[in-house]
Order: sequence, then C-alpha cells, then structure tokens
Amino acid sequence: MFTLKGTFTLTDGALKSDDGGCLGSGGFDDIAEGTSVTVYDAAGDVVATGNLGKSTYAAGLCLFKVSVDDVPKGEKFYQVEVSHRGNIKVAAREAEKGEFAATLG
Repeated sequence: MFTLKGTFTLTDGALKSDDGGCLGSGGFDDIAEGTSVTVYDAAGDVVATGNLGKSTYAAGLCLFKVSVDDVPKGEKFYQVEVSHRGNIKVAAREAEKGEFAATLG
C-alpha cells in the first residue's frame, strides 16, 4: 500500500475563501477542500478514496493538496478522479513517488 500524494490546480473560477483557502465558483463550484478524490486501478475498479486537502489561493488559481491513503501497489497505472470531472491516468511510478499533478479549468 502507498499514499497517493500530489497537487490539483483549479485555473478558472478560483475564489479566495474567508479562511484564506480557496474554492471554485460558477461551473467549478464543486471544487473545494473536502471534494472527493477517487483512485481506480487499471481495470477501472475503485481501490481508494479520499478528499482534496488544504488549499491556497494565488494569482487567480486554487492549489489543493491531494493525499489518498491505502492505495494498493501492483498496477501499471492508476486513474484518479476529482469530483465527477473525469479520470486522469497516472503511471504507477509517479503515483507511488507522490508526483500526482492535475489541472482543471
């Protein structure tokens, strides 16, 4: 098992929240701290779930930390989905090294 770590960046509809974090607006209002993150294996089966973590707002962008625990090793690649925004293919080596990075907007 490993923890999938990385970042998720929202480039459109980013707003600074009252607590200094960030959230999406308009068509991106489903993106905020706590939004679901689902990890699938190569066959498309759910293997782990988590949420978007702490966020920061800078230069009109939202940058979220991603951390999903208990992802089983052994796949050639993984698919990661934030909210309902579609799967992003990630090589197993990148996933296991904490190099997940995705952008929406």
